[in-house]
Amino acid sequence: MNIDTLDAQTRAILSENHFATLPFERLARELAEGRLDPGSNRLDGPVQMLPTAQLRPLPEQPSGAYDRLSLIGRRAIEAGRVGAVVLNGGMATRFGGTAKGVARAFTNRSFLDLKLSQIKAAGQGRVPALLMNSFSTDAVTRQHLEELRLDLDVRCFTQMVSLRLTERGELFLGKDGKPSLHAPGHGDFPYALAASGQLARFIESGGEYLTLSNVDNLGASLDPAVIGAHIDGGRPMTVELVDTWPGDVGGFPAIVNGKATIVEAFRAPQGVDPGSSPVFNTNTFVFDAAALRVEAELSWFAVLKNVEGRKAVQFERLVGQLADFVPVTWLKVPRSGGHSRFVPIKLPTDLETSAQLLHEVLTRQGVL
Repeated sequence: MNIDTLDAQTRAILSENHFATLPFERLARELAEGRLDPGSNRLDGPVQMLPTAQLRPLPEQPSGAYDRLSLIGRRAIEAGRVGAVVLNGGMATRFGGTAKGVARAFTNRSFLDLKLSQIKAAGQGRVPALLMNSFSTDAVTRQHLEELRLDLDVRCFTQMVSLRLTERGELFLGKDGKPSLHAPGHGDFPYALAASGQLARFIESGGEYLTLSNVDNLGASLDPAVIGAHIDGGRPMTVELVDTWPGDVGGFPAIVNGKATIVEAFRAPQGVDPGSSPVFNTNTFVFDAAALRVEAELSWFAVLKNVEGRKAVQFERLVGQLADFVPVTWLKVPRSGGHSRFVPIKLPTDLETSAQLLHEVLTRQGVL
């Protein structure tokens, strides 16, 4: 595929958003040859649910155990060793088609307003917020930040961009005749953070720990106790898990080839029901910043999408797969009540059904 034949606007977006770093030509060739298709994503080997003995529950509040972890986390925050990354690449197709972060969420405040206010409240102004935007959300996000005028150190960086293909491996064109662009998943995080220079900047300024959460999970605030649990766990990656509820769609912790890792539902082998896992991955993490200098290459998955009423294939990678390469603390956190750390808002109706819980959670966090 000759990228030079694309229109000037598309070439500019690809150039500005690290497209050259992606193995696109190889992936397109493998798709065309039938060696890489959505059906090939499933794992072949045996998958066993993670034993409950490997879970570390976050202590209940109030308790001496919780206070001990909170103290560890607060000391790290006060020493300038903590940063908070927010995944802000999604387009809110169900919230008016703008960037999800700037869409109105709760009490007429945007998702970003609430998320950044969480970081400001818990971090006491000492924790920088790093936003991973996409090519489609960066400009509107930066404008929104100017409007918010928050007294907070906010740093933006952009993830990669790629091109959608047909199921035969040909370039997928939109109704406007132009190539269809997409952001290739939150697995871009460690690579985009490094490429932007923000990882080196954070570490060189004394930073040691980075949290990571979705912009639409309004329960995942910056919590000193979670930071403390990560530090106390002594492992470079902490994964937040919650009780599995009916209808959950996403990943779960499991033992694959003798290693505890995260298995996304679409990768589960035939006969393995992801809903049978007692715990569910919230896509909220804490990392040792040094561990994000990733040398290993995360896997690329072909994902079938409906774009403008037609089938398109896009390649994505998953940040949770970092668990394949580093030891993990599996932290079970609350899902119910005012201490919930998992309140995802995927649909406008979620704001209605979760209104009471959101009010309780955001009030306790000092955001409302």
